[in-house]
Amino acid sequence: MNSNGALQARKDLLLLILAAFFLTNAVVAEVIGGKLIHIPTEALAQRWGITPFTLSAGILPWPVVFIVTDLVNEYFGRRGVRRLTFIAAIMLAYTFLVLRGTMHVPAASFSPVKDEAFAQVVGQSTLIIVGSITAFLVSQLLDVTVFWLLRAVTGGKMLWLRATGSTVVSQLIDSIVVLGIAFYLPGKITLGQFVSVGGYNYLYKFLIAVAATPILYLLHAVIDRYLGEATAQQLVQRVAEKELKGAL
Repeated sequence: MNSNGALQARKDLLLLILAAFFLTNAVVAEVIGGKLIHIPTEALAQRWGITPFTLSAGILPWPVVFIVTDLVNEYFGRRGVRRLTFIAAIMLAYTFLVLRGTMHVPAASFSPVKDEAFAQVVGQSTLIIVGSITAFLVSQLLDVTVFWLLRAVTGGKMLWLRATGSTVVSQLIDSIVVLGIAFYLPGKITLGQFVSVGGYNYLYKFLIAVAATPILYLLHAVIDRYLGEATAQQLVQRVAEKELKGAL
């Protein structure tokens, strides 16, 4: 294999690994989203004398999605993010269809997991499913747009700004869309509850986006070393020129 072929193989493997983490965490987040958790835990909150955030457990894997989105944006451009986003949305719909179908298959009499328990864990309403997938699509497509707008403004500097800025903007819309479609519009929660729950969810995502910035820089350095510093910079520059030229 010549040097060009070896480089292409490295790029392909990098994209494959990033895609695997992106898709896995996106699907897992939706599957576990029915469980509500406290951050910090109730025991710690009582000890510290504070009120804990009540959040969906599905929010736990999302920092990985944030970071991977920014890395794919940086090294493979908006086309890479959009493709992964649409693939993830299809896989989310497929996952929910499989789970819904499995709920209608009676459990064996000796099954340790009964039908009621299984349905309680994985059975989500149609509106929650629609809201989750819609919010995911809208927020991801908005994220990639804001990312490249900020990159154009900063001239490729301040990775932290375009990464964090695109996430905090897109996740604001994500919080509004998913709660609006799944709970507020059907009348399941009041406007006050909509604002409160949405605010807590968004605050958590905002803090996580900021806290994940050092990890993003670390992974950026790891990828640069994996591809080779000069090669990585050429790839980033080539992607940026293509994206910014297309935006003009």
